[in-house]
Amino acid sequence: MTHATKIIAGVLLLVTGAIGAAFIAWRVPDQPVSALQAQWAPPPSTFVAVRGMQVHVRDEGPRDDPVPIVLLHGTGASLHTWEGWTRELTRERRVIRFDLPGFGLTGPSPDGIYTVESYVDTVLALADTLGVQRFVLAGNSLGGYVAWATTVLYPERVERLILVDAAGYPFQSQSVPLAFRIARTPLLNVLMRDVLPRGVVERSLRDVYGDPTKVTPDLVDRYFDLATRAGNRAALVARFDQTKPDSLAERVPEIQVPTLILWGGKDRLIPLELGERFAHDIHDSRLVVFDALGHVPHEEDPARTVAAVLPFIQSGR
Repeated sequence: MTHATKIIAGVLLLVTGAIGAAFIAWRVPDQPVSALQAQWAPPPSTFVAVRGMQVHVRDEGPRDDPVPIVLLHGTGASLHTWEGWTRELTRERRVIRFDLPGFGLTGPSPDGIYTVESYVDTVLALADTLGVQRFVLAGNSLGGYVAWATTVLYPERVERLILVDAAGYPFQSQSVPLAFRIARTPLLNVLMRDVLPRGVVERSLRDVYGDPTKVTPDLVDRYFDLATRAGNRAALVARFDQTKPDSLAERVPEIQVPTLILWGGKDRLIPLELGERFAHDIHDSRLVVFDALGHVPHEEDPARTVAAVLPFIQSGR
């Protein structure tokens, strides 16, 4: 072995050792639901059998509400993202929120399918199980995509629609959260199933907030813990592969229900131009922009955003 070869071999050994040490330090194994329930599913959380899954649900507010409000979270989030809205809305309305397949405590879909149509089927199956025929449907990001797709495919089930920085149209991001970039990158997304530095979660959250200083350690803990629910990291990879804007977006102008569109002016993931496009394509719609907020305005400033929702849902009663 030549001197140069020995040097190269030594460097490779050091690099391999460094990678191995990092893997050990950052390795975060999947956690079973049983290890997470006490922290993230206290009452009023329940688990409802839907499409072969035990779906994590919170169903709150007056039971005599004829048209409940259903809240759908975005990619990487959970039903907890709507906590602020729920506290206010349940004063007068029944509010149903749940962890979508592949996220939160619901975990992966048993069939491995994460198309928007499959998500729509889950929304309707849960509503049927809970005895809810018509509802006000609100969704953020991926949840917004599912919300408007439900309205397009099953307009008879949706009384009013609320889109919060909704996905579903093709778009070009100014900035993509690091966790999302990893999930979309071959090889790295395989490694992600075992390795998840907490800093990746924190950096991703700071990227979607208009004011990153609002990202607290408790918030990071929640997202980090629920990301490690058994099967969720693999499901995230599949979701990015399967749930993409498609020809269904051509049917958005078919939406006839009253629609409220909320958007964070500092959303760098899904730009405001898409909110303006929804407002243009949906005839009976209104766009409200929160200049200082980011991609999850309902979570970043629940009081201010739900204040725009209250008159919208009250006008329908």
